[in-house]
Amino acid sequence: MEQIVLEITQFINANQEWAAMILGLLAMGESLLIVGLAIPATAVMLVVGGLVGNGTLDAGPVIFWGVIGATIGDAISYYIGRLLGPRIIHRWPLNQQKRAVARARYFFYRYGMLSIFGGRFLGPLRAILPTVAGIMKMRHWRFQLANVLSAIIWIPVMLLPGYLTGRSIGALGSNGTNAGLIVSFVLSVVIAVWIAMALMRKRKTRQISEDV
Repeated sequence: MEQIVLEITQFINANQEWAAMILGLLAMGESLLIVGLAIPATAVMLVVGGLVGNGTLDAGPVIFWGVIGATIGDAISYYIGRLLGPRIIHRWPLNQQKRAVARARYFFYRYGMLSIFGGRFLGPLRAILPTVAGIMKMRHWRFQLANVLSAIIWIPVMLLPGYLTGRSIGALGSNGTNAGLIVSFVLSVVIAVWIAMALMRKRKTRQISEDV
């Protein structure tokens, strides 16, 4: 996972004109049913946030494409559940994610529309809750309202730690830009890799405890 994060961030740094669209694709992927569990978009967002913070990237296109991607990803997952119905739960790959599906259903039953909003910030449920909402026949307008509003907030929140790092370290540079860019990028990569590794260790620990 950490190798993938490094390769993506290196590509973004070398091809900054594509950074916004790449982030949009990653945000869409992380919001897709099941696929989102394997996409390290959150870690990459820290790096992109750092590049925005030190002035390398413009915030507008990054946030715009990130929101578009996240919204489309959730919408696709919702319509998968809406079209296929409850039977999808008993088929691969959801039949291999019974615990996550049960948690998503409970979360949706308890909080309704708010679960779509809050689920955006809950990693393991982010890629499943929209599909559960579709299975439960949640009204289109209610889902899309929560979908869009949560994406508008989620993207800036995910970018914020890297942004603050880029701003603060960039300000420490003796002449500003070059030193700040290098240090900010390296630190953002370190933070992103650390988070990705921590998430992987947490998942492995859960799997071991479940097997026992």
